[in-house]
Amino acid sequence: MSGDAGTEQVVRRGRPTGDHEAKRAELLKAAASVIAREGYANASLRKVAQRAGCTTGAVTYYFANKEELVTALAESRFDTYDALLEAGLDRTDIKASFERWLALTTGDDEFWPVMSQLLAHARYEPAFAALIERRYARYREVHTSILAAGQAQGTIRDDIPADLLADQLSAMGDGWMMMFPFEPERFTPSRVQALIDAAITLISPTPGNTSRTSGS
Repeated sequence: MSGDAGTEQVVRRGRPTGDHEAKRAELLKAAASVIAREGYANASLRKVAQRAGCTTGAVTYYFANKEELVTALAESRFDTYDALLEAGLDRTDIKASFERWLALTTGDDEFWPVMSQLLAHARYEPAFAALIERRYARYREVHTSILAAGQAQGTIRDDIPADLLADQLSAMGDGWMMMFPFEPERFTPSRVQALIDAAITLISPTPGNTSRTSGS
């Protein structure tokens, strides 16, 4: 990965003192801040270290290079997605799930700008693209199970397979995420709520719809 002067690959230094996981989380937060403000291409281990208030050597103890750091950042973001979805597995309220997801992303000014940068970067890095594909597949799998449960209960339209609905909802969310950094004024709290309501209307059973699962 290119850094400030060629390949940014540094030998790990001696073990720093303090809480290992807390320090990793601090560095990932610093990396997100740098990427959100300067973009992926302009992010470097040196800038992350400056943002975190430490040396570059301290960063490379936890992350050998920029690629490892960014991969860990992407994994942490998808871990957050997974935790959010897992929390709703015992319920079929897809609207609540959408609201929790958007509360997470709109509550952090850096969330959408960072994710859009990571998704754009994945196009040019096969290994990173494989990570995104794997984590998105898991995201859609869990989302599909929630939608399928809603179909069984009659709260979600069942004339379209749950996996297709999951793909559609994911695409809608990704579209909002990609546009948010450019048009934040479109995503006021009231309009975000209107977008959620519109999405729920699209996946709700329509009057007179013949249930595919009941066979009626």
